[in-house]
Amino acid sequence: MSAAAAPQGDIGLIGIGLVGTALAERLRSAGYSVLGYDIDSERGDALRSLGGAVAVSANDVADSCARVLLALVDPKVTQDVIEDMSQHLQPGAIVIDVGTGDPLRAEMLARRLLARGSELVDAPLSGSSEQIRRGEAVAMLGGSEAAIAACADLWPVIAARHVRVGPAGAGQRAKLATNLVLGLNRAALAEGVAFAEAQGLDAAAFVELVRITPAYSRAVDTKSAKMLARDYAPESRITQHRKDVGLMLAAGEAAKLPLPLTAAHAALLDAAITAGDGDLDNAAIVEVWRRARITNS
Repeated sequence: MSAAAAPQGDIGLIGIGLVGTALAERLRSAGYSVLGYDIDSERGDALRSLGGAVAVSANDVADSCARVLLALVDPKVTQDVIEDMSQHLQPGAIVIDVGTGDPLRAEMLARRLLARGSELVDAPLSGSSEQIRRGEAVAMLGGSEAAIAACADLWPVIAARHVRVGPAGAGQRAKLATNLVLGLNRAALAEGVAFAEAQGLDAAAFVELVRITPAYSRAVDTKSAKMLARDYAPESRITQHRKDVGLMLAAGEAAKLPLPLTAAHAALLDAAITAGDGDLDNAAIVEVWRRARITNS
């Protein structure tokens, strides 16, 4: 059986963190049965509370499900999981990786899975876990037309929009490029808020001013309230974006393209992590400037 004919049935989910839980909520709300696994056994409780089932291993998920979603933060862990479970995948199975990773790694894994009779779709999602939960994410799909068509029922469930950008690996390339812009928009907003505060402006009024000027970006909608309230409960974490920025810099180096703004952004994220903010929401990057002002005053 080809990957294009993958049967309907239980949806596998490996990784039940912020993104995985949001995906599970959407899948269960749409009526799908979900069989999940996470190395942290406590995360299975969230899936059970949604009416999903918890497997004892990733291989059990592969044995049971023709379509398996991976929602893992570390690309190396994603590779290890795919390679370990590849011999357990059903003929024609489709593995859907919604994380952000290395395009070359995605291409390599796609070739290995194809040799075993299954397929990889790299489908990184643009949006925080809360945006994914609300159905506002954008899925950038890299994979064969047949594999993507075989999952046509899933894309509207996990994302507001989905776009096939090319073969396996293309989804990761598109996600890194869009995340580069997103991260710099967020950092620019943080610097602007800190600059306004340092000048004695009312930060909330400044944010409302930004909304009606050409300086506006979606970062204002998603992160300004958290920056103003200093509410950094994570929807996406600083350490996670620092991983993405490292992938961007490596890809830029491979393409012989300097990325000076991204390099500066990496240094800011490193400063936040050094200060202990790595597990906080990305909005907490504003604290790098706030701390610098206190230190330098």
